Amino acid sequence: MKVSLDWLQQYVDLDASASDLADALTMAGLEVEAIMDPYQHLNSVVVGRIVRTAPHPNADKLFCCEVDIGSKTVQVVCGAPNAEAGMNAPCALPGAVLVSGMRVEKSEIRGQLSEGMLCSQAELALGDDASGLMQISAEHAPGVPLARALGLSDTVFEIGLTPNRPDCLSHIGVAREISALRAKPMKIPDIPPAAGPEKIAGHTSVTIEDPDRCPRYAAELVFDISVGPSPAWLQQRLRAVGLKPINNIVDITNYVMMETGQPLHAFDFDRLEQHRIVVRTPGTESTFTTLDGKSRELDAQTLLICDGKKPVAIAGVMGGQNSEIMETTTRVLIESACFDPVSIRKTAKRLGISTDASFRFERGVDPEGTVYAMNRAAALMAELTGGTRINGVIDEHPRPAPQKTISVSCQRANRHLGTRLGRDDMAAYLESVAFSVAMPEADQLEVTPPSFRVDVDRPEDVMEEIARLWGYNRIPTTFPRLTAQAEPPAQMVERKEQIRDLMAGFGFYETINYAFTAARAADRLELAPGDPRRNAENLLNPLSEEQALMRTTLMPGLLETARKNISRQEKDLKLFELGKTFYKTKHHELPHEVEMLAAVWTGANKPAAWHTAAEPCDFYDIKGSFESLLFGLGLEKFTCSQMPETGCSYTRPGRTAQVRLGDTYLGLIGEIEASVLKQFGIRQPVFVFEAHLEALLSCLPETPEFTPIPKFPAMARDITLIVENRIEAGEILNSVRSMETGLIEDVYLFDVYSGEPIPAGRKSLSIRVVYRSHTHTLEDTQVNELHRQITDSLLAAFDAELPA
Repeated sequence: MKVSLDWLQQYVDLDASASDLADALTMAGLEVEAIMDPYQHLNSVVVGRIVRTAPHPNADKLFCCEVDIGSKTVQVVCGAPNAEAGMNAPCALPGAVLVSGMRVEKSEIRGQLSEGMLCSQAELALGDDASGLMQISAEHAPGVPLARALGLSDTVFEIGLTPNRPDCLSHIGVAREISALRAKPMKIPDIPPAAGPEKIAGHTSVTIEDPDRCPRYAAELVFDISVGPSPAWLQQRLRAVGLKPINNIVDITNYVMMETGQPLHAFDFDRLEQHRIVVRTPGTESTFTTLDGKSRELDAQTLLICDGKKPVAIAGVMGGQNSEIMETTTRVLIESACFDPVSIRKTAKRLGISTDASFRFERGVDPEGTVYAMNRAAALMAELTGGTRINGVIDEHPRPAPQKTISVSCQRANRHLGTRLGRDDMAAYLESVAFSVAMPEADQLEVTPPSFRVDVDRPEDVMEEIARLWGYNRIPTTFPRLTAQAEPPAQMVERKEQIRDLMAGFGFYETINYAFTAARAADRLELAPGDPRRNAENLLNPLSEEQALMRTTLMPGLLETARKNISRQEKDLKLFELGKTFYKTKHHELPHEVEMLAAVWTGANKPAAWHTAAEPCDFYDIKGSFESLLFGLGLEKFTCSQMPETGCSYTRPGRTAQVRLGDTYLGLIGEIEASVLKQFGIRQPVFVFEAHLEALLSCLPETPEFTPIPKFPAMARDITLIVENRIEAGEILNSVRSMETGLIEDVYLFDVYSGEPIPAGRKSLSIRVVYRSHTHTLEDTQVNELHRQITDSLLAAFDAELPA
């Protein structure tokens, strides 16, 4: 919202500097984001007097003008047809920057020196006339700054208003705030009454068929007008706040809107069928052409302003071409209405239109200010166009706004605000911004907000008014009384932070993706039709088609992140994400939330160096990372086994492992299917793990167990078994770990071989068993006997053979 200080002077005396006013308004909740001089571009423009003109020797349509700029005479090359000796015109000196962004420089034009630029109204944004030089009165001496000669001096505030303060979308609204803050009286313009003999009821009528969307509609007539340019002062007012002058009728409606905050519209009365207004929704109409020449599609909820036969405006948004003001217009009907904010917001959003009028109606206008604004516009039209106001107004008001009275406890207000204000002080602050206050009890205020404060509904709103008028900066800083004892963080929070630290230590980067995913995400992962992860919750109002569902897995987000990085030549990636997934439940019930952890690894397993070539990562790299994570969390007795083919949805069968602790499923490790990678546009192998966080955390020990450092040496023995290819090495390792000997410290696989001389369909597995006693040093005979028993047990259990 742009506010002109020169304009504000009409309504309240400004006895402070612009910076002091800006500070006061900002502290009162009206943030002044910028202080601007609307005529700053005229700083290097002076009054120039053309001494003589001569044809340009190298151009037919240019002139070489000698221009007196006060301190000296300069030559300016000009093409304006009205340039003549003795004429005063604006002269932009070298260094001047015009509103178009063009910088004036000393240069040669067709071989002739030009030391400035003679300007038209349009080039200086002082009018629309671009046909020739702007003529300045001969009473102004050459060299006088143009802004001073034309009396152009103003300061404009750019105020960032919050949506709850539509009352300040006007100069009178901001002046009201300054009046309260500076204790200055308001000066509201007086409006002379219409005194014509004709009555408005004999010329027109208003019918409201949808009072829910239009609770009030007022109309007034002005006849015998003459449409033309607005006077200079009116054009300057509008340009100062960023509006373009059009003609005197339209400019007056815009002026009154910026003055009072009430949007107005002027119809050519003679173009209204049956000379009447009907407020309704569409009947048989399906399209409507607005003032900008665009055809708009109408729906059943679009509120229209119609004459006796057809629509003439989209209510609260934009007028129509079929009733706009033209040069031949002589009779005008002025509309001033109050519309439902929700209805206007929906219509403007659906049609993709945002106007100054819709901006105000969406936030709510003063329902009691419609007639005043209309009378003000009618009086200005009569004054500036020579028209005649028709006696009386039509004011259809089927749904008057109820008057609100809010009870406020002074003691409670002081407690909430941290102040010690008396009841009379509170009442005075509220009355300074037009609130009505009664004091029925010692501690009680009965507050009636003015009609233009549509945002004040409850005691807290009234307390906020008191606080901002008292001054937020005057409220002392206090701290709540809290005990030093704090609750320990939840286990889930601690564990998630521990996981983040561990994953970062393994070289993974955390990603945070939206909890929304595309409707085709399940298809891209090639999930089976009955897979629970297809049971996704739909969003009622998705941001886009790519965010239409709540995610049931973290994989689409991670794979999409990997794709984006790979497409930017970041091909070596280690990413992980901790987040919630959501599964649809019953209708109108919240989805079931499941905490998940997922990671992807693609590219090299370590960066190339002078002594080491880069090697691609593989299944065992991601498996090692997952196992290290579990070890780091204190979980040791888990098992990894081959995932059945039916459990492999987006990962490759035979290259997917399931991780369990007893009967508890913790997650999976695997390589993404090539067909899935193709769906995501990835052309290199990707390895992943995915873990159910809640199941994982439920298996972790609450407290770590201490194991003393061994005092006695360990002894290792190897076993090489020839087994069928179907037997997993993990089964053999788990079998050894399950033997309750009390001396087995560790067991691990260190070699796998298949091929000659091993028979077809079989493989050689070499494992190492580490023995140690915590009470004495082991002897070879004891270890050898125990090792023989373990070997015999494995040979029998797995139908194995020893190598020849």
